[in-house]
Amino acid sequence: MRVISGSARGRMLDAVPGKNTRPTTDKVKESVFNILQFRLYDAAMLDLFAGTGQMGIEALSRGAARAVFVDQAPKAIGVIKKNIAAARVEDRAEVLHMTYQQALQRLAGQQFDVLFLDPPYGGELLNSALKAVESFDILSPDGIIICESSVEDSVKCPESFAVQKTYQYGTIFLTAMCRKEENS
Repeated sequence: MRVISGSARGRMLDAVPGKNTRPTTDKVKESVFNILQFRLYDAAMLDLFAGTGQMGIEALSRGAARAVFVDQAPKAIGVIKKNIAAARVEDRAEVLHMTYQQALQRLAGQQFDVLFLDPPYGGELLNSALKAVESFDILSPDGIIICESSVEDSVKCPESFAVQKTYQYGTIFLTAMCRKEENS
């Protein structure tokens, strides 16, 4: 794993030991940042299932003002902190060692321009997280949510959000969502 572009371009990042964390592939990561390219400068990003931290680090490298990294696994938190230090973005990064529900509760009242959700595939974790994001109202008015899932997972868009576009890369599915228009 490496940082693809920006101030930390080329920096190698560590992976979380074991098979519980599945890092986003370079191809999918590049696609995510093509979607986000004009939204990143000075943005606040929330990486809700951060794993290695690579997505938030990439966002910071490309000009995001700040990123919050959330993971409940102790090994992942250690790797995230190490990767943030290696990319030299500590001054704009916050790491929260807690569940996504605890993190959303703690971050209530804040607004994020970019939310990246990549929970473990299978089950209903992604849909539960999307409902929680909706209920805590942390997406900025012009913000975007990018969900990474398996093609087998059924992503359910919450009532107040709209799917902008979906993308498929082999067995990986990306769903881009934003707030519904006030007039629709």
